[in-house]
Amino acid sequence: MNDCEEYRERLADWHMGRLDAAAAAGLERHLNNCADCREALAATAFVLDSINNLQAPEPPANMKVDFRAMLDDFKAKEKKPVFRDRVWSWLLQPRLPLAYGLIILLCIGGAYLLGRSNKQGHEIQELHAGVQEQKQTMMLAMLDNPLASERIKAVSYTNDLKKVDDKVIDALFTTLNNDPNVNVRLSALEALAALGNHPEVRTGLIKSISTQDSPVIQLAIADVMLKLQEKGSISPFKQLLKQRGLDENVRDKVKQTITKLI
Repeated sequence: MNDCEEYRERLADWHMGRLDAAAAAGLERHLNNCADCREALAATAFVLDSINNLQAPEPPANMKVDFRAMLDDFKAKEKKPVFRDRVWSWLLQPRLPLAYGLIILLCIGGAYLLGRSNKQGHEIQELHAGVQEQKQTMMLAMLDNPLASERIKAVSYTNDLKKVDDKVIDALFTTLNNDPNVNVRLSALEALAALGNHPEVRTGLIKSISTQDSPVIQLAIADVMLKLQEKGSISPFKQLLKQRGLDENVRDKVKQTITKLI
């Protein structure tokens, strides 16, 4: 286990004030020097605080008392010889509504517990949505970081998003088409390729072919178009072949791609 993993196991205890002074001081020193663990702490604190704010509805004060009284009454009647020895006779007596009442009460209690469970499930879904929104906001902010390594990390956060919206897709294309670092652009291309089932992503990738001037990106985008079997890329690839000074490796790759897509 590396240092970060060991410290991250203590984040929840630190946030809840359960660490002793020495352990807390050691964790805080680590947080001062580790941006990844600070991000993990922010996510942990958000989840714990949100869970602590969940409120479960309380049942009526007399519900437990009434239920216990009816259950004791029912058990007392069940122990009587008349119930044990003359079941059919008992079923025809006026005490039958008591059994019905107990069944109805159990049904009401079950419905209450089911409603409470559904409400808590909805609140948990809202909590997950809040965490996803926080990750997306963090990802978009980090794309403006001056460090290429941080921008690559931001692009990688798309793997953690269960739902990718237009803001994220637009940000990835801005990175692919404009980022000064080739490795960052490659990361954006890889992330977009994973979203190739979105029609707007395919359209954006086709348009991006003509904007790329790096042989590395040109080769990579040819592989992506071939993997997606995107025939709409044939025309821009043909235009790319007319470009003066085109890298020979790129030229050969584009020709092969066009042949396989036709």
